[in-house]
Amino acid sequence: MTNASTAARRSEIISMPEWLRRPVGKASEISTVQKIIKQRQIHTICEEGRCPNRGECYAQKTATFLLMGPICTRACGFCQVDKGHAPMPLDPQEPEKIAESVNLLGLEYVVLTSVARDDLADQGAGWFATTMAAIRKTNPNTQIEVLTPDFWGGRATDLEVAEMQRQRIATVVAAQPACFNHNIETVKRLQGPVRRGAKYERSLQVLQVVKQLNPQIPTKSGLMLGHGETESEVIEAMQDLRTVDCDRLTLGQYMRPSLEHLPVQKYWTPAEFEHLGAIARAMGFSHVRSGPLVRSSYHAGEAV
Repeated sequence: MTNASTAARRSEIISMPEWLRRPVGKASEISTVQKIIKQRQIHTICEEGRCPNRGECYAQKTATFLLMGPICTRACGFCQVDKGHAPMPLDPQEPEKIAESVNLLGLEYVVLTSVARDDLADQGAGWFATTMAAIRKTNPNTQIEVLTPDFWGGRATDLEVAEMQRQRIATVVAAQPACFNHNIETVKRLQGPVRRGAKYERSLQVLQVVKQLNPQIPTKSGLMLGHGETESEVIEAMQDLRTVDCDRLTLGQYMRPSLEHLPVQKYWTPAEFEHLGAIARAMGFSHVRSGPLVRSSYHAGEAV
């Protein structure tokens, strides 16, 4: 890294508001989880994404596992997960390894997410279902939330791909998750630079299809603020989510992982997050988490 880059990064860290600085958590709790996942060569988004809340979540017996390897086939401008080269082959033992880890850690609520796997015929939908079945076999009382990609892809017409997407979503819905989460990540205007390879309407469609297939499964979505969106655009996005009957919402502050990622345009204050959270609750979201350090899986089990 050049001296100029180092100086720019240092300047950004120094300018980060006090409310975004928090203790990492108990080293013993973090090291226990890290040891278990490293021994089994599995991954969590808590570690891959360097989540600021991982110590707190581990202490509360929750964790978010990253399925299908740590390499994503897309290149979103905000995300810390590795990308830009060939994804790893699926580990046939991964579902059982995750189930064993859930048991060893005594997890009561688990979130399963994944990198985008556009290279797979079903985009990884079947892997979600397989992993859920493995967890329930040894941990029948553990609640499982899924945080999925959009499952969009394939060499076909848009109409044909839309039907394939529906079938992939149906595979996961049939496995009966405690909650089905899919993030729109940012407001409509900023989808292009922030979510390369994804589309706003396509993500809304994911949440809508879940409700069409099984209205009893709660749906959830989230936005990372700080990319240059306005309050009115955030409110519009929340309204769009309610239009497709999205039940739960998370709002958090985008924090730039490196100089290769999109710069932060604004640090929203805790008061602004509280204000947006109140608006979301008034719209009818059944469970809202809105704060600078909130992430998709933060206190995920609270709504169960």
